[in-house]
Amino acid sequence: MLTAIVVFDIDGVVRDVGGSYRRALADTVEQFTQGAYRPSQADIDRLKSEGLWNNDWEASREMIDRYAEAEGKPRTSLSVDYEAVVDFFQRRYRGENLENPEQWTGYIVDEPLLLSPAYLERLTEAGMSWGFFSGATRGSARFVLEKRLALQSPVLVAMEDAPGKPDPTGLFQVTQQLTASEEMPVIYVGDTVADMQTVQNARSQLPHRLWIGVGILPPHTQHSQEYQDAYIAQLQTSGAAIVLSNVEQLTPERIRQLL
Repeated sequence: MLTAIVVFDIDGVVRDVGGSYRRALADTVEQFTQGAYRPSQADIDRLKSEGLWNNDWEASREMIDRYAEAEGKPRTSLSVDYEAVVDFFQRRYRGENLENPEQWTGYIVDEPLLLSPAYLERLTEAGMSWGFFSGATRGSARFVLEKRLALQSPVLVAMEDAPGKPDPTGLFQVTQQLTASEEMPVIYVGDTVADMQTVQNARSQLPHRLWIGVGILPPHTQHSQEYQDAYIAQLQTSGAAIVLSNVEQLTPERIRQLL
């Protein structure tokens, strides 16, 4: 009998993107500021804490413009064609062959995984249905879910399928694919302010359903206790019911406690 739906973000939850997406973002900003500015992980976190920059291409361009402002120049002074930003970013992240996952050689191929198929099997055995809602491109998301984790056609809503977070439309789409019941409680597991705001927006739009946000500390935040504590507080302020250091700590038993 189905007891709950668990929906996972991917970046920072299923895979560690500190050395891939975030590295590509920093590379892109450095490239388009002519080597003058390379954002740190803390710089990227500060931007993402605003809850508006889930799309790393848009985040790259925003950081380029903010650097110009900090230098006393108009935002437009360093603005570049959005497609040029995307192309440079993707070549760092995927490699030179952008469209063929079998030939990707970029940062994506070395991303550490943060959960195992066995963990998802335990959720299924406990009567919990699961799927994925991510701001990653469908190609990137499928690469980690189907190629790296060997999942068979998992329920996935990616960048191309729904508006960006914190708009909850994609979260609604996943839950609709997993169950016809509108009463089933939903847990959304994410690592950013935008993820937790997505849950709050879902709750506002469909208040008859139980929506629970579970925060995950991405690996890059766990190297300093002070930084970790600040990140936890940020997620809790944004609506996280609990914050865990790894997604597999969200066991069936802990899910039942949350419900």
